[in-house]
Amino acid sequence: MSSNEDDIAAPAPASAPPRVEQVPFHRLARLRPRYRWWRMLLTGLVGMALYLAILLIVIVPLIIVSMFVPGWSVESQVLLTTSQFFDLDRPWLLVAMVLPLILMIPALLVASRIVEGRGIGLLSSVAGRLRMAWLGRSLVLALGVFVLYFAVMLGWSALSGDAIAPDFSHPGLWAMVLLVLLLIPFQAAAEEYVFRGYLMQLVGGWLRHPAFAILLPVPLFVLGHGYDVWGAASVGVFAIVAAWLTWRTGGLEAAISLHIVNNVLIFLLGSVDLVDANATSGAPVDLLASTLAMLAYAVVADRWAGRLGIARTAIAVPRVAPVLGGMNGTHHLGPVLHG
Repeated sequence: MSSNEDDIAAPAPASAPPRVEQVPFHRLARLRPRYRWWRMLLTGLVGMALYLAILLIVIVPLIIVSMFVPGWSVESQVLLTTSQFFDLDRPWLLVAMVLPLILMIPALLVASRIVEGRGIGLLSSVAGRLRMAWLGRSLVLALGVFVLYFAVMLGWSALSGDAIAPDFSHPGLWAMVLLVLLLIPFQAAAEEYVFRGYLMQLVGGWLRHPAFAILLPVPLFVLGHGYDVWGAASVGVFAIVAAWLTWRTGGLEAAISLHIVNNVLIFLLGSVDLVDANATSGAPVDLLASTLAMLAYAVVADRWAGRLGIARTAIAVPRVAPVLGGMNGTHHLGPVLHG
């Protein structure tokens, strides 16, 4: 005969609370609904195919028109042979240089949506979107730091005996200023989405430590800029600082601001003949000064983001869902993103 103890059912174990995971920027691809280790590689391939298709849609009509418009064929030869894309006499050369870069944004975002499903906003930040208020604040900070940087550099040049005199006389000046202000922010953002958004998350999907996601894309970014050794070193430092900021602040905003302000100021100063916007060479002092400016911006931006409570990670909560077929079915876990 069984004892009373045998007739008493054991109490059901208390369910453990779901484990909350803090997901940094470079690991966000793993929160996408279709994540597999190979999908971001496929995103890159699809993105390149879309990018080439977009370029053809834009370029082919221009080639056809150039065959019938007097003078366009000569200008086309200039485009194919020049290395001086910043030219006040030919402002359209700036458009020809930056428009193909800007077109990387739609190609990447569409490819990411096709291949990886919902959540393309995770390429922007841990909030699943571009945080415009933080972008605005970091733009103001970057402007303050780099206005001071260029003022110091121009002052140093003046003390060294160089003639520092802005020239506002060129008839193409204001057209160039307008093009710079309209186009360069999108060009800078496009490069950040590719190198600090896509590539960081591609690497971060495979390798957990942020150093890999920060450093491995740097050579590709440097190779995309045709500078001498000092200029290339400065570009490399920029890439590291921008990637570190992206990881630390949980999004592209601070890096985009740094990129926008740096490029816009170079082109605006070039428009009035204070700097050479076509320069591809540098010097050790240029590398040292630009590195100090970028590090100052990065440190202040990081601390400011902390004081403002800018989210540095996404919160992934495992979601328990029953398998269809019965109340006692098995369960699976899936990440739920809370921006």
